[in-house]
Amino acid sequence: MFEKLADLASEHAELERALADPGVHADQDQARTLAKRYAELTPIVNAFREWQQTNEDEQAARELAEEDSAFGQEAEDLAKQREELEERLRKLLVPKDPNDERDTIVEVKAGEGGEESALFAGDLLRMYQRYAERRGWKTEIIDSTLTGLGGVKDATMAVKAGRGGNGAWSRLKYEGGVHRVQRVPVTESQGRIHTSAAGVLVTPEADPVDVQVNDNDLRIDVYRSSGPGGQSVNTTDSAVRITHLPTGIVVSCQNEKSQLQNKEQALRVLRSRLLAAAEEEANAKASAERKAQVRTVDRSERVRTYNFPENRISDHRVGFKAYNLDQVIDGDLDAVIDALAAADLEAKLAEQ
Repeated sequence: MFEKLADLASEHAELERALADPGVHADQDQARTLAKRYAELTPIVNAFREWQQTNEDEQAARELAEEDSAFGQEAEDLAKQREELEERLRKLLVPKDPNDERDTIVEVKAGEGGEESALFAGDLLRMYQRYAERRGWKTEIIDSTLTGLGGVKDATMAVKAGRGGNGAWSRLKYEGGVHRVQRVPVTESQGRIHTSAAGVLVTPEADPVDVQVNDNDLRIDVYRSSGPGGQSVNTTDSAVRITHLPTGIVVSCQNEKSQLQNKEQALRVLRSRLLAAAEEEANAKASAERKAQVRTVDRSERVRTYNFPENRISDHRVGFKAYNLDQVIDGDLDAVIDALAAADLEAKLAEQ
């Protein structure tokens, strides 16, 4: 670890010298790339320098303690500080998710449970909207299909964190999977508790330069937008359905007023799904051990239960449980996401 840290410190010094050269800034793209790498290395190098100083101070205190026992406690305190810094450095050296700075596409779909499932899907969509508001992020509904009781059959939402710091993907990537709800539905006349489910798909939003889409690989169908109950709400064929022929991925959009706008929004979602599919294919080639360690973000499993009678939220991937469901469904998701992020970090530390 310390040999790697020394190499990173040397790279950091070289970047610092390069960024001080006015000639480098003549190429803005190069300057941004160097500045980004410098910013990534700075907290690691600062912690390494602090460790070096603490390690030197500890050794000096131990030498002095051989002549004067009064320095013994100081040496022990410095040893504890050094160990804490080593743990901090191990965490800082964990490879970062390259998509953490990206914005995110969140798709919510009603599953088993009929109208109650659609109402729950609507609750999930509002939960993510409120969570985004709490963090100062912006949301945009790209497409949605509502039901007669105000539920959500399916909806697609973009979440933008803005510039600086980590993006929405760094937090919302843990939300993908089957979410289960246990409660008395508004459609239940005898007060019985029902169980239903909704699916959440989360993908990092791809830029056009990240994923090239060949027009010849697309089949584009247009149709009339429809509202609750299938009633026509448009008199023109403005809704768009795009099928990516090589992969079979199908994306539709009907929220915008024009066919062109709906096509652009559908392509936006398609690029994100293609990026996610490419990354999943790469992960599938990893070792069985590695795949087992990334199961915390497996979208195919039931990931969470929302038990309204007990006001309980349970995440089955990490054993998280809390009795503040009313707050969570109102967007207070940080505690459960923190637990998932911590488990993800521990799995990555175990790889090192």
